[in-house]
Amino acid sequence: MIHSLLIYGANGYTGRLICERAALLGLKPILAGRNGEEIRELALTYGWEYRVFGLDTHEAVAEKIHDVKVVLHAAGPFMYTAKPMMEACLLAGVHYLDITGEIAVFEMAARRDERAKAAGILLMPGTGFDVVPTDCLALYLKQQMPDATRLQLAFVGQGGGVSRGTAGTMVEGLGKGGAVRVNGQLQHANFGQNSLTVPHPAKTFFAISIPWGDITTAYHTTGIPNIETYMGFSRRMYGWIKLMPYFKWLFSKLEKIYQKAQRATGRGLLHSSEPTAEAWSGAACSTTMEPPQAWLITKDGYTLTAITSLMIAQRVLQGDVKPGFHTPAGLYGADLIMEVEGSERG
Repeated sequence: MIHSLLIYGANGYTGRLICERAALLGLKPILAGRNGEEIRELALTYGWEYRVFGLDTHEAVAEKIHDVKVVLHAAGPFMYTAKPMMEACLLAGVHYLDITGEIAVFEMAARRDERAKAAGILLMPGTGFDVVPTDCLALYLKQQMPDATRLQLAFVGQGGGVSRGTAGTMVEGLGKGGAVRVNGQLQHANFGQNSLTVPHPAKTFFAISIPWGDITTAYHTTGIPNIETYMGFSRRMYGWIKLMPYFKWLFSKLEKIYQKAQRATGRGLLHSSEPTAEAWSGAACSTTMEPPQAWLITKDGYTLTAITSLMIAQRVLQGDVKPGFHTPAGLYGADLIMEVEGSERG
């Protein structure tokens, strides 16, 4: 029997939101994860099938997923969990989706493009808040300026905290610095090396450069060779962030503490409550024209992730798929985000 969808990491904060959304849509995914008790309880709540397994070897994982069409991977930090699941999907011939925003994972998937084509499967990391809105905005800007050579994307959130996976990614990435795309190549840059004051109809905000997934995805989606990504921060916090390069030893220690705590408890350090809207802004420019700007307002990151990840999963299940590595907007277009109720763009 071939099942439709398996959600791995369903017992995590974002995974549970995805399950809630799946129930509203009438879907009946298989729930999976490492924590047997939590997965079992969650599956019983919805009356769905469940499977308990870790990600120790891709061969073992492939045996657990061989009879499904699509895996939606929601267990971060993805720098550790994406590779075994991606390899298992390649081995089992299963379409792979995840909700990461990590540059390393997008690069990992891009390197497996030819293998995915040979296996007849789709590899699409970043089907949630990371990076659907920014990816769509990047393509929208590219369409306004086909000869664009530089792209700047910025976002700011209002309210809410972060999930366990996001907390892990943040803590483990603090001391590693940032990244930019220069002439098509990834280059290291200090976290917060550059700053912008971003005009936006929702709010004008101060933003600093961060290593967001669009450094890779926007490049593959648009072909624009120079890309920077920014996040809204308070100016006061920015003063502390500029000191980060001098305290890498501290962030390295925080990373080890986080890893130890997660191994010991398996529970999150932070959670989100009542997040509100997210604002986005972007600009693309060339050497010959005035740079166009665009903005986007959409739902909070957690709600958006549940909506867009399942929206894309449904498209894949319906056969709207192309084998290989693809970005959300690269495969489904700049208007993908506009299918989400409440999204505004201008």
